[in-house]
Amino acid sequence: MFEAQIERLRACPPRVVMPEGEDPRIAGTAVRLAREGVMRPTLVGEADAVREAVTRAGGREEDVEVVDPAALPDAEGLAREMVRMRLGRATPEECRELVRRPNYLATMLLATRRADLLVGGAVYTTFDIALPALQLVRAAPGRHLVSSCYLFTKGEGEPLYVMGDPAINISYEDQRDMWGDVVVSAPAQLAEVAVSFAEVLDALGVEPRVAMLSYSTKGSGRGPEVDLVRQATEAARAMAPDLAIDGELQFDAAFSPAVAARKAPGSPVAGRANAFVFPEINSANTACKIIEHLAGYRLFGPILLGLAAPVSDLSRGCTAEEAYLTAVVAASLALGR
Repeated sequence: MFEAQIERLRACPPRVVMPEGEDPRIAGTAVRLAREGVMRPTLVGEADAVREAVTRAGGREEDVEVVDPAALPDAEGLAREMVRMRLGRATPEECRELVRRPNYLATMLLATRRADLLVGGAVYTTFDIALPALQLVRAAPGRHLVSSCYLFTKGEGEPLYVMGDPAINISYEDQRDMWGDVVVSAPAQLAEVAVSFAEVLDALGVEPRVAMLSYSTKGSGRGPEVDLVRQATEAARAMAPDLAIDGELQFDAAFSPAVAARKAPGSPVAGRANAFVFPEINSANTACKIIEHLAGYRLFGPILLGLAAPVSDLSRGCTAEEAYLTAVVAASLALGR
């Protein structure tokens, strides 16, 4: 499924940093990425434990770079750089302590361009991966918020879907300045998420068809949540005029051709959507878990979007194969920058 992306990566292997180098799944993933010439891995962790994990995975010491937080030759320099990046929100003492944590150290390697992407979450929680990224990598130029998505597929030759935001944005509210004026409206934020989802599919060579989800289809329901989705759809069309996007749509109208023919005839997306944008986190996260565990889809992510550099989270129950493919997805996004 990802062979085209893998071949592109082999032509210019990016540097991936992984903050859980002692975990056997991550060590195995790093060895595979290196041996196949797909990426140049850096594993963060206690040096002897990481090297043992690499050896157990069938790798050699030269397959990966190992960075030990307890033996950093430039720890003080990294701490000073972190103080600068945090814009006064962390003291030098706090930053000296943070650079000794594998998740923060890995993020610093990404933020200072010593790596091209970060993949973590086999041991760390989503919060532990996302927070350093939000603090140090921050949003890409022109982006107003960071979001996340899951990728879903049933396997080789099957369609690929993107869904979310399941992990970052609780809801969408107008962003206001100190005088109360709206800086970025709630619909504009949700529209930005929709465009980000389309960019993920584009990077993987899949034509995006984006459905803006609601409990209403084309006016069948009313309420502020419906208005938000409808306005976000219009805002996304303005941001990306060539994007196939429609809303508001219920999930059945977005996914099922038969239902789409009744509920949304003539829609360019209904019945064939492959990107599903939820208007708040509760329904998005719940739907992703239902699809994984009841419908039997393979899940990759959550992948963080809108950052200045690619960061991808993993499920703590992930396999080495899932970690490998998640890294391929994140690296494909890095390649597209």
